[in-house]
Amino acid sequence: MTLKALLFDFDGLIADTEMPVYLSWQALYREYEVELPFKDWLRCIGADFGPDTFDPVATLEAELGRSLDWETVGPRRRAIEMHLIERILPLPGVEALIDTARDAGIKLAVASSSPHAWVDGHLRRLGLFERFDAVICEEDVEKIKPAPDLFLKAAATLGVAPAEAVVLEDSPHGITAARDAGMFSVAVPNELTRHLDTSRANLRVATLGDLSLERLQAAMNANHR
Repeated sequence: MTLKALLFDFDGLIADTEMPVYLSWQALYREYEVELPFKDWLRCIGADFGPDTFDPVATLEAELGRSLDWETVGPRRRAIEMHLIERILPLPGVEALIDTARDAGIKLAVASSSPHAWVDGHLRRLGLFERFDAVICEEDVEKIKPAPDLFLKAAATLGVAPAEAVVLEDSPHGITAARDAGMFSVAVPNELTRHLDTSRANLRVATLGDLSLERLQAAMNANHR
């Protein structure tokens, strides 16, 4: 099967936006003398809210035994988050892989559970937006990860079959979505998601700098056999 498209997750894969979000919530919890357990936070990475997902708002209010004024509290937390995020750069290997793939005629898309305002804005800030053929976000599908909708929509938008696309992900939810979409998946865990189980991925690398198109094609061929 020939590699025709690379589908990139955004948060935690192209840029480490996940750690600043966690640190901002941790700072907010500590304002109220409540600890935010790292193991609990891991349950909300890369997924929609559901019965098994950690809800930081509900959890903090439950710990305090009262409601908070989120019109005041929310902007204060987000200011901390944005202060940290504005300093981040693309993760190692991201730009090189994008350039190599474009030169090889491989189509590129971002498929993210986050909204366009978030993803598009950061891609533009990082100078990456125009280098992708498509950006698919939560507004574009009925269900986000771990459902396969985002990746299937991205492949359809690029005009490639699912089996011709490779998904680059950092979290188990994204890998589940990729596998259920019938796509070859590569796990690239970051500082947060390296604590999670990414064993369902077809291939695992430390950074995108460790990944070449030749290695990807060979791994796809071996998996197809």
